[in-house]
Amino acid sequence: MKVFFGSASKFYKHIILFFSAFANRRVPLADETPTPKQIAGNWHFVTNSRWFHPLLLLLWLMIGLGLRLTNLTAKPPWTDEFSTLVFSLGNSFLQVPLDQAIAPDILLQPLQPQASDTIQDVWAHLSHETNHPPLYFFLAHWWMQLFPTQQGLVSLWGARSLSAIFGAASIPAIYGLGWLTFRSRLIAHIAAAIMAVSPYAIFLAQEARHYTLAILWVIASFACLIIATRHIQHRTQLPITTALAWVVINAFGIATHYFFVLTLGSEALVLIFLAWRQSNFTSPPWRRIYAVAAGTAVSGIVWVPIFLQNNYGDKLTDWIQQPRQGFEWLNPFFQAFAAWVTMLFLLPIESPQLAIILISGLVMLIFFIWFLPIFIRGIKVQLQRPETQVLWGIILAAIALFFVFTYFLGIDLTRGARYNFVYFPAVILLLGASLAVRWQTQEKNYKITGKQALAIIWLMGFCSAVTVICNLGYQKYYRPDLFLQLIRQTSQVPVVIATTQITHVQMGEMMGIAREWKIQNTPSASLQFVLAHQDQNPNTSTNTLNNILKTLPKPFDLWLVNFRAPTAAETEKCLAETKSLPAVNGYEYKIYHCQ
Repeated sequence: MKVFFGSASKFYKHIILFFSAFANRRVPLADETPTPKQIAGNWHFVTNSRWFHPLLLLLWLMIGLGLRLTNLTAKPPWTDEFSTLVFSLGNSFLQVPLDQAIAPDILLQPLQPQASDTIQDVWAHLSHETNHPPLYFFLAHWWMQLFPTQQGLVSLWGARSLSAIFGAASIPAIYGLGWLTFRSRLIAHIAAAIMAVSPYAIFLAQEARHYTLAILWVIASFACLIIATRHIQHRTQLPITTALAWVVINAFGIATHYFFVLTLGSEALVLIFLAWRQSNFTSPPWRRIYAVAAGTAVSGIVWVPIFLQNNYGDKLTDWIQQPRQGFEWLNPFFQAFAAWVTMLFLLPIESPQLAIILISGLVMLIFFIWFLPIFIRGIKVQLQRPETQVLWGIILAAIALFFVFTYFLGIDLTRGARYNFVYFPAVILLLGASLAVRWQTQEKNYKITGKQALAIIWLMGFCSAVTVICNLGYQKYYRPDLFLQLIRQTSQVPVVIATTQITHVQMGEMMGIAREWKIQNTPSASLQFVLAHQDQNPNTSTNTLNNILKTLPKPFDLWLVNFRAPTAAETEKCLAETKSLPAVNGYEYKIYHCQ
């Protein structure tokens, strides 16, 4: 490994020397070998060129954008993405008929763009059917109009590409935050390089969701916090332009995702700690910080009535409010740890082959054991700087808030890895600061140089990005493509898929199957869906399905998919499938052959 990286380093330095000499109108002779001093001099000249850092940042950006756009539509959309698609179009889930057998095209009508839909329609449906603020959906509405439909349905590539572009924009954004925070181009470049290949960042960027835009607001808000902490340390007035920009950024952040308030809460805890340490809450910078807090509070309070009037809120978040028993109380710690690790590296531990899973897990463990001391040593050095202390404070405050919500409020935020967006940029920047220490280390007791160590870490990140792109890590929660394949292999007669419906989440589960059926467009038996609405009495869905089954012509195969109600009496007249069939992510099923 040492020989490989050493040879590669010499090769690229020779290339740089050649171009440097060419720029000076002097091409080296074939037998002229540059001395180490000449190489070092030319390397110093290149790195100090005004074009070097912009071009290097452009390289990280191109790598990051390329990764985010690769295999962008290879994975089918899942329920949350269907919410983005439907509401961004200005359509509604309420137009889907319930309590009757419907064809796939009827179920997919909300995914069909309508020329008459406007931003007003987006807001009207969004505010009454879901619990998300509108900014990203407004932008997606305009963006998706630029792309042609796919068999009459909204373009999935168009929808996901907006998130991918925002995700790529976080690369120069984190570079800017790194430069602003540490005044170090080295730290800024390392942070940008890590952001480009972070498996967590790739995971978020390849979904038609609002998290990548929220990350941009998080980075911008952190930048304002860094500026504010410097003015606090120097006891100088915070510029009015910075204060106003901070309020606007925070307002946009809340308008993108309500969990942005966790970012604001983390910043507030850091500021409270700084104020306590200074024992002075009335010095010049604090007055404008109070004004920023007031302005931000107003920008958040305006959403409270809208959030509270929404009847879907509790139902849509039931999955993170489940009761725990016994060892389940420890799950949040493991879930949080897994999210932290996969911000940097993730190998194919979700591969269908057991051997690949075991090898990947072993390699990740070895890498983690090797990487952890490097990270800790770097942090110990960098924690002497107040900027690093601020970043560390943000991360600790955010993690503390997550566990407060999890253990005291009964809302397990650790179950959704995507929610870590509220402090993810601080983690990337802290990694950049720590690894910069290793880069500059020249001690002889290390087997590899700092530059070689960082090359290994970055390559691990790149492999992790490819893992996510290939759906071998951060897998989609639902696999309608595999489920439809199973249906076609199992049923040779018309198929009826029945599920219980509470919110648009269940509609999204069925839309995934219907979309795959339409997109694949292969000859098969007819397909119908039954969305049996369920209220507090689960027997409501059972009675509805029972009445529908009486009217359907036989033969048909009934697939009860995620059906959370007692079995209908009519199914007793059918033959239950006894053969063991494979499990499919997101779809629990029972099969009845009705003759």
